[in-house]
Amino acid sequence: MRETDSIGSRTAAIRKLKGMSGRHLADRAHISYSLLTKVETGKAPASPAFTAAVARALAVPVNDLTGQPYRRETRSDELAHAAVPELRREVASYTLPPADEDVPPRPLAELDAAVTFASEMRHRVNLTRLGEVLPPLLAELRAATFVARTDTERVQAYRLLAETWAAAGQFAWKLGYIDLSSMITDRYEWAAAHSDDHLAVCIGDYMRAGELVGAGDWTGAERTIAYALRRLEADLGTAAPATWSTWGNLHLKGALIAARSGDPDAAWDHHREAQAAADQTGVDRDDYRMCFGPTNVAIWGVGLAVELGDGTTAVERSQTLRIPATVQRERAGHHYIDLARGYLQHGDKQRSLQCLYTARKVAPQQTRYHPMVHETLYALARAERRSTDTLRSLATWVGLQD
Repeated sequence: MRETDSIGSRTAAIRKLKGMSGRHLADRAHISYSLLTKVETGKAPASPAFTAAVARALAVPVNDLTGQPYRRETRSDELAHAAVPELRREVASYTLPPADEDVPPRPLAELDAAVTFASEMRHRVNLTRLGEVLPPLLAELRAATFVARTDTERVQAYRLLAETWAAAGQFAWKLGYIDLSSMITDRYEWAAAHSDDHLAVCIGDYMRAGELVGAGDWTGAERTIAYALRRLEADLGTAAPATWSTWGNLHLKGALIAARSGDPDAAWDHHREAQAAADQTGVDRDDYRMCFGPTNVAIWGVGLAVELGDGTTAVERSQTLRIPATVQRERAGHHYIDLARGYLQHGDKQRSLQCLYTARKVAPQQTRYHPMVHETLYALARAERRSTDTLRSLATWVGLQD
């Protein structure tokens, strides 16, 4: 695996091109100089918090550090990436009315089924199939908002459009088109505002906070979540399960923000609030295609410990976690990617690699394209005097070259 392909090596190269010393960058990124040195020299893997903070301090896109989007010369990968130009065109034409010669959109009941299918492909992380259906479905839903005969139909079309934009955002993010994902968040917020659904608007706040986290703006992300929670708090007295799910997911995002900004007390406070919301729902739910319930809160408990650099706690929490087969592959796969990082922090390299193989089995395309999988593999390779066949095989599969 080439060292020049790691986040640390890219950080060092860009920093030097900008004539910036390591201490200056560490000060600007609000990280320790020791951590920066370790990551740049390959003695420690980069975390998402490190990557976002350093990218902001260097005034470069996160992609410049991660090397995304990753391209692999396989048929499925080619098909997934081939959808991106059409998706960009739909992003640009999101308010354009249909032309007279366009085929009329299908009835809303049929469009509802098509949107459900797209969301299922998202949860299975079948990016190839999702990429095939998204651009034409978005165009058809856009037309449906114009030809709706009643306000009720128009609102329903916007709700379906918002859900589809949410799937499109995850498609772009997982493939590594971060700029496109950010633009799609704008489109989701626009559609949600027209959907007459205040919970959908709160999900937009969740997504916006995620964009700010990715850009290293912890303060802006925290304010966004706090604002959404204040607006939703009045509904909790007689809250339906969907409200509790939204409330809990907002707290989970707040926990992630706190963890990445280095505030463990706030992170676990948010997690406890999410647990209380999960106690209210009692079961795992999929409101607004946002997995929430006891299982997801437990998954986040492992991930938060990893984000806080506490691999031992992450491993301990994982011992009592049982993920039902009904849980989305998207969530389960992400859990094993996080747990691989946790085992690496804990010092168990063999279990770390095993978790990556499990993530590959659960959600292969998500695993192949995830930058933290690449970083974990780099760290495992550096720690081994002689790389094993299993390590080399997985590294080759994700596209890391010798």
